[in-house]
Amino acid sequence: MPSTGNIELEDLAVSLVEEAAGLASKLHPTVINSVSELVRSMNCYYSNLIEGHDTHPRDIARALKKDFSKNPIQRDLQKEARAHILVQQTIDSGKSQGGTADIIRIGWIHMAFYRRLSESSRWVEDPNTGEKYKVISGKFRTRSVIVGQHVPIEHSNIVRFLQRFEEAYNPKRLSRVQQIIAAAASHHRLLWIHPFLDGNGRVARLFSHAFLKDVGVGSGLWSISRGLARNETEYKRHLIVADGYRTGDLDGRGNLSEKGLTSFCLFFLNKCIDQIQFMESLLAPKDLLGRIERYSIQQIEVGNLPLGSRELLREAFLTGEFPRGKASSITGYKERQARTILQTLTKKGLLISDGQRKPVRLGFPDHILDYWLPLLYPNR
Repeated sequence: MPSTGNIELEDLAVSLVEEAAGLASKLHPTVINSVSELVRSMNCYYSNLIEGHDTHPRDIARALKKDFSKNPIQRDLQKEARAHILVQQTIDSGKSQGGTADIIRIGWIHMAFYRRLSESSRWVEDPNTGEKYKVISGKFRTRSVIVGQHVPIEHSNIVRFLQRFEEAYNPKRLSRVQQIIAAAASHHRLLWIHPFLDGNGRVARLFSHAFLKDVGVGSGLWSISRGLARNETEYKRHLIVADGYRTGDLDGRGNLSEKGLTSFCLFFLNKCIDQIQFMESLLAPKDLLGRIERYSIQQIEVGNLPLGSRELLREAFLTGEFPRGKASSITGYKERQARTILQTLTKKGLLISDGQRKPVRLGFPDHILDYWLPLLYPNR
């Protein structure tokens, strides 16, 4: 943990708190929930992209419906994506196991993720010997490893280091500003310890998502993984710098460089703020509603949507949800015609509900993302 008194780092922490507080203030809570479901898929996409696993958003959406590809490689990637989203869903619901920086939380994330993978995805190969080892969900590694230029601690020391990790990053022992800085520092330190044979990167990013939520700045409306993936080279460079050892008596008190860790924390918190600001601009109510309405008008003109669609989508955005029986009064059409419009919108996923007779709310299917929420994903 960087020493207290770094003004730049502390100012960033305060800025992050302020930015996070304003993100969801103008959106209807029901719309926030719908956007959060979408952002979970986005978080998964970018987190796996950092690992070199590129799964198209459309395939991720199919995986959530258990519509898996017949291609074994693609199917494995879909199951990996689904596992990531379900773990984050549990975190977002507040039902994950363990406290913020607990060993239990770390082990639970790995266990909940790996137990959902295909059998073929649970093996890693030693690049030097070609020998394969099975990854046991939730279990710490029992052998030494090398990760690029980094040589993690011996496996026999993992529990001891994680106990120290738990003590150092427990939010209850930290001030408000220190909690935010700890969210950044703990991300690096968990990767440095490298407790598992495989899956450490995804565990660290899910762990950071949970940590940020626990300290009150994270939410379902933005993703740190997007910021890290879009700056992957810089992300990995900062990790390497923070892996370095002390360069003198003024470089911290432990074995590792405090300057390196501080540099990583500055990078990490800046990316958090970048992503909040990006989502804030994307979700500005007036602008988002304008894009939804322009899309509706365009689709009506080319015959892809019936007249009255714009009014129903606008109502869902402004009120969060509405009863199906209200479609007639919203559109001004007779009940039968209004019902047809409603059916078209639900079939296309633009409106969704929890049952055939339940109220409908705004949906965010993958085919409209480039129109409603541009730049959420890279151009494909």
